[in-house]
Amino acid sequence: MMSSPISPEEGNSAPDEGKPRDADNWARKVSSLKLGAVPSSAINLNVQGKQPVGPLQGFGSMWQKTYRVRLAGAKVLPTGVITVWKEHFPEFWPKGNRFYGPLTGIAPGEVGLINMALPGGMPLSTGVMVLYADEESFTFMTPQGHIFAGWITFSAYEEDDCTVAQVQVLIRANDPLYELGFRLGASKGEDRFWQHTLQALATYLGVAEAPVETRAVCVDRKIQWSQAKNVWHNAGVRTTIYLVATPVRVPMRWLRKRNRRAVKPVGE
Repeated sequence: MMSSPISPEEGNSAPDEGKPRDADNWARKVSSLKLGAVPSSAINLNVQGKQPVGPLQGFGSMWQKTYRVRLAGAKVLPTGVITVWKEHFPEFWPKGNRFYGPLTGIAPGEVGLINMALPGGMPLSTGVMVLYADEESFTFMTPQGHIFAGWITFSAYEEDDCTVAQVQVLIRANDPLYELGFRLGASKGEDRFWQHTLQALATYLGVAEAPVETRAVCVDRKIQWSQAKNVWHNAGVRTTIYLVATPVRVPMRWLRKRNRRAVKPVGE
């Protein structure tokens, strides 16, 4: 059971190796994200070159939310749950939301693209970086412009002879617009998203209509006004502007290509 990521420096080091035993499970420190190949049909925005951000870099109040489902009757170990979760991760999301995972799978340092719709229908193109991954858990870290700044940990463990699957987030809304949305009800939409995900996972593992326990704790109510500038990176706003401008951008792109073909090199 993993409550929040702990850096390799804070772990226990193997005396003979001089580094933490789980060092290979952590992503290397990077200053910006690099996204691999994605389908041409995907909206590829707000990931490449963005910085990964944790809860300390967010704007709004800090929340820890825990969603868990007991897989009663399922003959599956925690490692089996995580294997299935990694291999079929996007299949458990609510309809209309897309996760384009790395070709190498969910592994430390890999980056995935997300296309989804915010409450109210606002489109969003963003992504995540795999901060940590082992046989019983994996953690995503969000980039600049994402709905929130923080960590999302997916784990499985045994409790009272029953395997439990869990999603736990430690987050702040990334900017004032997102914080306003959270206070107006978007937070409940996030709850429904992860509740659906866990129910879909449970159904896949043979546990139908499994109830999802939800617990939310406000860790820090303070608003970090110094981070209000994060609104410049707001992925929802940037995605909307990109889509609204498509009817103009596509013809202009075609005209520029046509003009380049029409210009002959000097001397011909």
